[in-house]
Amino acid sequence: MRKRNGSHHPIINKNQIDTSKNGPNSHHPLVEAEIDGVHMGVLGDGSPFMGLRGLARMCGIDHSGLLRFANNWGDEVSKPRGKVILRLILEQGHPGDFLYTRFVGKYGDTHAFPDAVCMAILEYYAFEAGAHSTDDAKHNYRILARKSFRDFIYQSCGYDPANAVPSLWQPFHDRASLLHNTVPEGYFGIFHAIHDLFITLGQNGIHTDQSFVPDISVGMAWSKHWLSISGDELYGARIKYDHDYPSCYAQAKSNPQEPWAYPEMALGAFKKWFREDYIRGGKLTGYLSLQVKKKDLPAPFANAALTALGLSANAPQIEQRKRIA
Repeated sequence: MRKRNGSHHPIINKNQIDTSKNGPNSHHPLVEAEIDGVHMGVLGDGSPFMGLRGLARMCGIDHSGLLRFANNWGDEVSKPRGKVILRLILEQGHPGDFLYTRFVGKYGDTHAFPDAVCMAILEYYAFEAGAHSTDDAKHNYRILARKSFRDFIYQSCGYDPANAVPSLWQPFHDRASLLHNTVPEGYFGIFHAIHDLFITLGQNGIHTDQSFVPDISVGMAWSKHWLSISGDELYGARIKYDHDYPSCYAQAKSNPQEPWAYPEMALGAFKKWFREDYIRGGKLTGYLSLQVKKKDLPAPFANAALTALGLSANAPQIEQRKRIA
């Protein structure tokens, strides 16, 4: 194997979500979860992973030491520990040319170690590390030896590979299904009118759930604008309608909601306002900043949303203390 020097990770050094429009990225997560402090999930190609801190916890070691080891893998493979771990990785069927991939997900900046690498490192600290072997690694290796790593991650995250709807799309899918044909004829609802926003973000790995419901923010801002232009006089009176959230949303506890439905005659005006005022005028950036401040969204997630919508060049980056997973 060719040796690579340098402090960055060999082969893959992806610090942000890929915002290309060329289809799903295999290194985007389909589903993520944190179970008993262990961050895990499934990538776009169906391969399971554990985050840095989760793997370190399973091994009973410090995560900072594991990160240094992984970042210097090009040098470590020529050292005693690296040689043993490389052998174990190769035995797991992994080429051994990298230890993790990187993406920005719901838990922030994530170092995703694939199943083969996780099992190799876990086996090392269970049986090959001599005085540095840990009881945690022995215990967890035996659990995963009885049940495949892939099945363990799938079951823990509630991921069903036979399900046609990827898990991170499920909240949007559930809302769209539940709200189908609920808006009275001749009117439009905000959720339905901004479907393009949900889809654009989702195609870039940024999915909505109960902590990220942009149609609430859009609805409040549009309602204020509607009053300022005397919308009822211009387009006809708006009306209330029943709007339910799926049971997987915390908002479902107060169902039914009663948002406004607006006359279809105003749809063109809404689309222009949404594009020019809400998205490009800074209201979306303000909403994302508030969600980060409330700790409902990680800052990298919010900034990735701005990038996906072509706003990153004109909007300040949203800051938050980094959490490395």
